[in-house]
Amino acid sequence: MSSRKSGVREVKLKILHLIDSGGLYGAEKMLLSLVKEQVTQGLSPMILSVGDPLAGEKPIETEAKKLGLPVTEWRMKSGLNVKASWMIRNWALANNYQLLHSHGFKFNVLLGVLPEKVRGLPIIATLHGYVHARRFSKMWLYEFLDRFAIRRMRGVVLVSDAMKKELPGRLLNGQVVTIPNGLDISQLQKSSLGSLDEPFKSFLENHDAVILGVGRLSREKGFDKLVSAFSEFKKKHPNSGLVIVGEGRLCHQLEALILDLGIQDDVLMPGYCDKVPALLRQSRVLVMPSLTEGLPITLLEAISLRVPVVASAVGEIPKVLGDGKGGELLGDNEADTIVKAIERLMKDKERVCCQVDWAYRTVVKDYSSETMAASYLKFYRKVLGTPS
Repeated sequence: MSSRKSGVREVKLKILHLIDSGGLYGAEKMLLSLVKEQVTQGLSPMILSVGDPLAGEKPIETEAKKLGLPVTEWRMKSGLNVKASWMIRNWALANNYQLLHSHGFKFNVLLGVLPEKVRGLPIIATLHGYVHARRFSKMWLYEFLDRFAIRRMRGVVLVSDAMKKELPGRLLNGQVVTIPNGLDISQLQKSSLGSLDEPFKSFLENHDAVILGVGRLSREKGFDKLVSAFSEFKKKHPNSGLVIVGEGRLCHQLEALILDLGIQDDVLMPGYCDKVPALLRQSRVLVMPSLTEGLPITLLEAISLRVPVVASAVGEIPKVLGDGKGGELLGDNEADTIVKAIERLMKDKERVCCQVDWAYRTVVKDYSSETMAASYLKFYRKVLGTPS
């Protein structure tokens, strides 16, 4: 569709969002919120959700359909599949997309590494964070290629100013902006009222205070430290429980640690869960002992639902929490530090009330999906050289 202004035909800006996701975590939720706002803005966005040929419907695809958002499922062999990525490029050109927007290292590498003259389409990337993989591992190679590829892009979006130290020096002089992740707060609050089925229902009924961790089960999330901290916390609070929601490579390692500590009856690891808002609403505290972060959507969700937060002082987290005004910041993610922070929240209700109120006001003002989408549109126009 198009509209007319002063006799000039104005065509909707068509953006193809590229993502290969393994769940419904921060990057996926941010993308869904962004696309929802872009539709409202009058743009023409499309989520191209990529997966392995044997993959069923992905969580981001299910959620996009549920929200009535445009999504295309695309299946291709994993790895550096240059042939399949070229097919995506051809499909994008055939469908008149004007801008590619990558959300993850896969398409940063597969499409971003090509010179724009060869690719035929401009591309930008949102960097949600770096993993810091083991040197010479497969993920390390992807990160190396990613840093090379983003130099060829029209622009790069960071979700946190703290991420600038991760960028190649030459790129810092290019089109780089910081756009914090945003949240559809009213939609989140509505979804948090949903009921919880088993195993959550029984677990919540059998524990007075439930501590929650949400994210990929990977080294940088620090969930091993959270499990160890909970083991110590439970000694003084025997009827407390821990829920860690997410999937990832460290699943078996965490399960082994839980068994070794003898706390398996009080720890629930359900894997992927599509009812995190409802679970947040019924939890006593969200704990994020991460080694590295950009701007976690789960943090914004907890604050929007007025759930107290304990989090590492990494990435954008200290800014969101006002250096402690809006939650407990961890100086490190050692078990003893985490335990002390949780106990402070349990003991000082007045302090918690002030933190929760301060954080909520901040998120409403600075981290809404509307604010995020407006900033992205301004950046799109800048990199494409189109008038505001």
